[in-house]
Amino acid sequence: MAALLMPPLRPRKDRGTISHLTNLNDDELRRRYRFGKDSIAYLCNLLQDRLRRPTNKATALTVEQQVCIALRFYASGSFLQVIGDTLGYDKGTVSRVVNDVTDALIDIKDDFVSWPTDVDSINRIKCGFYRQSNFPNVLGCIDCTHVRIQAPSDDEPSYVNRKGYHSINVQAVCDFEGRFTNIFANWPGSTHDSHIFNTSTLSNYLQTNHRGLIDGVILGDSGYACRPYLLTPYANPTERHQQRFNGCHASTRSVIERTFGILKRRFHVLHSEVRMKPEKVCRIFGACAVLHNIALSRNEPLVNDDGAGVRLDQPVQVPAFLGVQDGRNTREHVARVFFNH
Repeated sequence: MAALLMPPLRPRKDRGTISHLTNLNDDELRRRYRFGKDSIAYLCNLLQDRLRRPTNKATALTVEQQVCIALRFYASGSFLQVIGDTLGYDKGTVSRVVNDVTDALIDIKDDFVSWPTDVDSINRIKCGFYRQSNFPNVLGCIDCTHVRIQAPSDDEPSYVNRKGYHSINVQAVCDFEGRFTNIFANWPGSTHDSHIFNTSTLSNYLQTNHRGLIDGVILGDSGYACRPYLLTPYANPTERHQQRFNGCHASTRSVIERTFGILKRRFHVLHSEVRMKPEKVCRIFGACAVLHNIALSRNEPLVNDDGAGVRLDQPVQVPAFLGVQDGRNTREHVARVFFNH
């Protein structure tokens, strides 16, 4: 009688591989995991030292299984239980795997998301932006995006953003190809974009190391204060060069908005309500940013490749600005030199 009351045993998952991985073509793999077969193999090789289990048990998950479980979670944004039921794993296993893969991607973040410091990288980015939009000396475009989360139990009101839902407010900078060069995910949704920038390591770096217009600038919207290294639009442009500056500024800066859109289309976990603690959501965003940059470098589809492959020997020369070194005067200098015609 006791045997009749026992629930049926769940069939043990084959731990050798994700069973259908070898049966799907690249388009089918990308719909499920956002990467083709070669790129999944690349990710497994990249993360294997961090994910390989220190055990000889036959039931231990392989690196490929862990990577695919995490990619499926990032791509779909489904509940952990749903991912487990789909792939044949317990919810707890899926949760641990997502944490492990996220931590592994964060460990290698600086290899794939880094601020340009060498001359070749700086010139390549300046040239790319100028070729696209005719805006000189641009190193990147900055903005913030909100990632929806479930209401946290601690300090809940601070996570309610201006649109009325709970979120993390994430700052990012990208280059002309939509490649992230800086990520700062640390603040609740009610925090203003300008405050996030002012407290970031990027702001401190630019304040300390920026020598003037020759070092390049980043472009931000009117939510930021205009600085020598961060140019914003004119609030009330009255002269022709100011109007042209604003138009070119908007078209150049739109790359960061497109990049956020591509990131969230590729990884739906950032577009749905994430049911995790805020600090874990911040790390998931960082992991997805790393994967986004890897996808770009490997020419994976589902990205806007406008401007890709742009290469010029030297960026356009910007006349030295010898006036008062503040944001408004720097902006006026650029507007008069390049947009006054």
